[in-house]
Amino acid sequence: MKLTHTPLRVSIGAFILNSGLGKRSLEGQSAEAVHGMASGAIPQLKQFEPDRFAKLLSRGEIALGAALLNPFVPSLLAGAALTAFGAGLVQLYLKTPGMREPNSLKPSQAGIGLAKDVWLVGAGLTLMLDALTHRRLVR
Repeated sequence: MKLTHTPLRVSIGAFILNSGLGKRSLEGQSAEAVHGMASGAIPQLKQFEPDRFAKLLSRGEIALGAALLNPFVPSLLAGAALTAFGAGLVQLYLKTPGMREPNSLKPSQAGIGLAKDVWLVGAGLTLMLDALTHRRLVR
């Protein structure tokens, strides 16, 4: 990991790790709410029971947060995982009714919390592109 990646990886990694740790005990109605929103945007997620989905989401966030915080995980790999995770959240924003103003990408008041997750895609792509361009310059 490059030293210049440290602030980005630590700040995002700590945030996502904390989010995953907070979801460890999701069950019942809370798990159903998270599962319902996610499966509304990504229908393939309906195959999971809500409690199982919540556990998988928690574990995924914990793993991603830990990977970002671990300096031995290459930035290309951490960036790819972050980009995929962020893209899923952006898809949730784009496909969930009421998150955007009609006929617009502009977020509604309810959608601001999800719309901001586009920065995760940008950060992930930055880590990946920097790792890829750095490899070419070094060769």
